[in-house]
Amino acid sequence: MTKDWQIDRAIAGESPFGMGGEPTFSGVLSLFRRRYARDPAGADVAVSGIPYDLAVTNRPGTRFGPRAIRAASSVLAWSGAAWRWGFDPFAEMDVVDTGDCEIDFGRPDGVPADIEAHAAGLIAKGVKLLCLGGDHFMTYPLLKAHAAKYGRLGLIQFDSHSDTWREDEQRISHGTMFFHAVREGIIDPARSVQVGIRSGNPETHGITILDADFVADNPPAAVAARIRQVAGGGPAYLTFDIDFLDPAYAPGTGTPVCGGPSTNMAERILCGLAGLDIVGMDIVEVSPPYDAGEITALAGASMALNMLAIWAAARR
Repeated sequence: MTKDWQIDRAIAGESPFGMGGEPTFSGVLSLFRRRYARDPAGADVAVSGIPYDLAVTNRPGTRFGPRAIRAASSVLAWSGAAWRWGFDPFAEMDVVDTGDCEIDFGRPDGVPADIEAHAAGLIAKGVKLLCLGGDHFMTYPLLKAHAAKYGRLGLIQFDSHSDTWREDEQRISHGTMFFHAVREGIIDPARSVQVGIRSGNPETHGITILDADFVADNPPAAVAARIRQVAGGGPAYLTFDIDFLDPAYAPGTGTPVCGGPSTNMAERILCGLAGLDIVGMDIVEVSPPYDAGEITALAGASMALNMLAIWAAARR
């Protein structure tokens, strides 16, 4: 009998390209069933999990986020063309899953440097990097690793929180790291935009704020156009905090905030970002212990698929 599917494509796939049929309820799980490769040399995109949640201010659990996103992604890995995009992103580029960054829980002060070194090692292989979190602090060392190669970056941040709260001494916190990134010149505030913000912080530090009401009052194409206007003209980093979404669509997160956009709105905005010079991406703050029916993990996987499609679109 001829079969039109494969089992365990993550370790036994016949080709690195294209989606393919595989039972969504079984098999070795990588992101979208991509092959596992600790060394991503020769690939186009490397996926890495950052299972870290020691910087949260409310509910923990995001250390389980990478595993949950990978599991949820299996249901999206069989359909071929990604809806709205009209093509299979994995037919355009070789994406490999490199597993997770090693986090030494007994040496918390060393975690930021470990994440930065982990990312720098992957970037040095000539790949684009998509990271799965993990709490949002992880974006700070990831930004540092990308800035070392690409220079000062624009930041495209989907979030309900600004994460730019001022502090006198630098701490490992998921609420202050972008304050330090601006202060240290890692990101350029003139080319940085925060989308979906709905928590109080009077200081913008020069970053453009497109708050949740702006997103609700404007069509997705208009929101995307404003992001492009701000962040275009140079290399940018895209970070997607799952609490950008209203808790109705993403309850499984550490610090949920009501009044946010839907998954539909988020996907349509992401579709409008194709063509920007985005050099790195992450999806953060998925906390499975607080999820309901795995809808947050599925939302995270769906955002990751659209984010990868941004890169794939540039190859068509």
